Amino acid sequence: MPAAITRRDDGLLVEWNREGDRRFYPARLLRLACPCAECVEEMSGRPLLDPARVPQDIRPLRIDLVGGYGLRVSWSDGHNTGIFTFERLRGMQ
Repeated sequence: MPAAITRRDDGLLVEWNREGDRRFYPARLLRLACPCAECVEEMSGRPLLDPARVPQDIRPLRIDLVGGYGLRVSWSDGHNTGIFTFERLRGMQ
């Protein structure tokens, strides 16, 4: 579990530990990586989300912890069903 998570209009800043291991996740890139069933075909993993439908100025409005394993982000485009596990976030380049 991260030491701190900061919501910013341009994305999320995650401090993975107090020793300075931190990563910034730009809002649009994170939104395009949403793993929910509306954005990714469940059986094949094929992307369903059309990037042209995601505004360039999308921003996270709210973040909520999901158990001790991930985050749910409520986006300015009304989407809020994806859960980003901490493992998934750590693996994102």
